[in-house]
Amino acid sequence: MKIAILGDVHLGVRGDAKIFHDYFAKFYTQIFFPYLEEHGINIVFQLGDLFDKRKSINFYSLAESKRYFFGPLEENNIHLYTLVGNHDIYWRESLEVNASELLLAEYANINVISQPKTITVDGTSFDIIPWVCEENQTEIMNFIAKSKSDICLGHWEIAGFAMYKGMESHEGLSMDMFSKYEQVWSGHYHTRSQKGNITYVGTPAEMTWQDYNDPKGFHIFDTETRELTFIKNNFTIFHRIEYNDQSILPDLDALDLKDCYVKVVVTNKTDFYKFDNFINKLYQKGCYDIKIVEDLAAFNEGEVSDQINLEDTVSVLSHYIDSVETNQDKDKIKHYMTTLYVEALNITD
Repeated sequence: MKIAILGDVHLGVRGDAKIFHDYFAKFYTQIFFPYLEEHGINIVFQLGDLFDKRKSINFYSLAESKRYFFGPLEENNIHLYTLVGNHDIYWRESLEVNASELLLAEYANINVISQPKTITVDGTSFDIIPWVCEENQTEIMNFIAKSKSDICLGHWEIAGFAMYKGMESHEGLSMDMFSKYEQVWSGHYHTRSQKGNITYVGTPAEMTWQDYNDPKGFHIFDTETRELTFIKNNFTIFHRIEYNDQSILPDLDALDLKDCYVKVVVTNKTDFYKFDNFINKLYQKGCYDIKIVEDLAAFNEGEVSDQINLEDTVSVLSHYIDSVETNQDKDKIKHYMTTLYVEALNITD
């Protein structure tokens, strides 16, 4: 039997922006649900952060989520197990008030996991464990210690895994805590990674520039072969274009950039008229947002270090923290600053 696994969905992301709902809808209607129908899959495990905002729901986001996600699940008799993640809860120290239970009670096919639970599917036992907080920490640790299940699903902070591409977290639980399980699948971190028996499944779609060039999608687990297969989401919303008028320029006619975020990195600009025409044509493509990044080294006779990545804010922050003289733990500072940066991105239109 095959089961689908979805990572963090974050319905209502980026301030409930319409373009993200349209982008999500393309993935679910053209990739996710057709795949499930083709392969006869009727069980989906969703690993937390189903919704984006902790303390409210936008009615437009709720309506759109029902249209392209919850509605099709019900219509196709697909059972969804969704565990409560940290973005789904109102109180940081308790799961008692959570968006999933409050908003999805009308759906008989949706099972919200707010307490650790074991289910068995086709002879395989799964521990489904919600976000660990002050209120439930002892209960969850005792549950895991007594468990004899095959696979663990959660929304974990485990040390040694990438929060997103290129940024590893050194805070969190030890991998040893999960050594008893055959496999562990986790949401929370937005990039796919795997070490030992633990897999962070990543997100099904892009949400911020940190997701650029980081493959998104979902996984399929086969209970017979025990294989976990990644199915890629071919739709992207973040695009990087390099402009160099001394070489062949990208063919904009071949790119679908409507309602996309586009970053133009200028490495060589000698003909300003040609550059203006290129940018004007880019605007005509219907891009949602266009940012132009000039290579400062070209204007400062090489005075700017080529080690500075002008595109990646997190890298700039990391380089700066490394350069500061302090007795404090720099990895903890980076983790804190990165968390603030990602939260800021997620609440910005």
